[in-house]
Amino acid sequence: MYLGIDLGSSSIKLSLLDPEKGKVVASVTYPENEMRIDAPQPGWAEQNPNDWWSNFQKAFTLLSQKPEVDTKKIEGIGISYQMHGLVLVDENQDVLRPSIIWCDSRAVNIGNEAYKQLGPEYCQQHMLNSPGNFTASKLAWVKENEPKTFGKIHKFMLPGDFIAMKLSGKITTTETGLSEGVFWDFQEKQVNQKLLDYYGISPDFVADTVPAIAADITIHPDIADALSLNKDVKITYRAGDQPNNAFSLNVLEPGEIAATAGTSGVIYAVTDKNVFDQKSRINTFLHVNNNDEQSRNGVLIINNGTGILYSWLKKILNTGKANLDYDLMNELADQADPGASGVHFFPFGNGAERVLENKILGAQLLNIDFNQHATKHIVRAGLEGIVYALNLGFEMLADMDVPAKAIRVGHANLFLSKTFRNIFTNVTNTTLELYDTDGAAGAARGAALGSGYYSSAEEAFAHLEKIDVIEPDPEMVALYEDLYGKWKANLDDLMQLSNKTVATPEVI
Repeated sequence: MYLGIDLGSSSIKLSLLDPEKGKVVASVTYPENEMRIDAPQPGWAEQNPNDWWSNFQKAFTLLSQKPEVDTKKIEGIGISYQMHGLVLVDENQDVLRPSIIWCDSRAVNIGNEAYKQLGPEYCQQHMLNSPGNFTASKLAWVKENEPKTFGKIHKFMLPGDFIAMKLSGKITTTETGLSEGVFWDFQEKQVNQKLLDYYGISPDFVADTVPAIAADITIHPDIADALSLNKDVKITYRAGDQPNNAFSLNVLEPGEIAATAGTSGVIYAVTDKNVFDQKSRINTFLHVNNNDEQSRNGVLIINNGTGILYSWLKKILNTGKANLDYDLMNELADQADPGASGVHFFPFGNGAERVLENKILGAQLLNIDFNQHATKHIVRAGLEGIVYALNLGFEMLADMDVPAKAIRVGHANLFLSKTFRNIFTNVTNTTLELYDTDGAAGAARGAALGSGYYSSAEEAFAHLEKIDVIEPDPEMVALYEDLYGKWKANLDDLMQLSNKTVATPEVI
């Protein structure tokens, strides 16, 4: 058996894979309610890494109590994690401050200034990106604003590295993870020393690297005893949530594309080229199967406000005696006509958006008519707005000559909704392939591949079940082309009216 850990910003999910059958035999999610994201100041987003570890332990206890689970049969562990977060520890591996997570916007100005000083050509050629609001810039923010904390740093990590440390007692990272934090030099194929020097970050802060697939990190004996695991269990796979989502869907080769719609929404295309967007609206990272023999990059387009928008709607609409759950919301959305009778939702309420060149536009709801519109229109407009926002990225992919003929998705999060799937297929005019998998299952499969149980990716995904294929409807494609054009025109107007910029809040 192989254990997959999926550390999200909402919850921890664990799945146990039977590699012989290629099927998940047990899974749990903890906590039932979404984990808290703290915002001490506007534009900030933090979580306590020790809470992640505590929730993992509670989730593992629940998993181990299932009758079909024997923890002594677990042979390997894979970890998927929320990308771009910053975790800092001292020499005793104690956490120095809350993690500055992926949707925190405080470091945008720092990254923009680095882009200017290092030069756009250098950043594009070497980092395939602006340092922007990624982990490297967040670490520079700590140096500038919290010098006492910075002076205690032994190592920085990404969230998945922290879970690996707690399991093994060893501080390690991956080259893919370093690229996610924009610490990587794609031309030199090593940590970007020029960026470290510019930010005044010691290379000693960088953890030792291990492969994303086929790592060889043994669980600490004390942790093995506490979890009732064998002492030879190893961590053999690690990836950020979006590369892992692509991996879980067997998206490993150039031209293959994955999508996900969790808290954030992502389009993720694999290429063998070092591609970049001159406005840094698209992110390029090393993919999990990149190695010296083959170049594999993941081109990522993100909309921060996806599942979190739907969750927000659920909370806002559940006032008084209302009892809306996601199934009922999906039913309501299906009752409204395409276009939601003119209501437009702009889902940009979760921090600075890369596709908007790091602007904070804020979520917007337009064209409400008190005499015409009801809950169903608002809910449908929310789903359509999410897909429209993702379609901005599809247009950028086309400009970069990255094909998008078919997209693979897991049967999870918003893709559980038939209405959302149909909107997605017709707005993007692409075939949607729906698979029975998720991030935790993908991490477990990665652990089995990394341990050598599977000899190849082809063998690892032989039992991956395709649930459905949704083809675009030409009439709906034409209708949504017009509706999307109107939404995009409203977005252009909002962008012109908005003069908001991301300012580094004053530290009190």
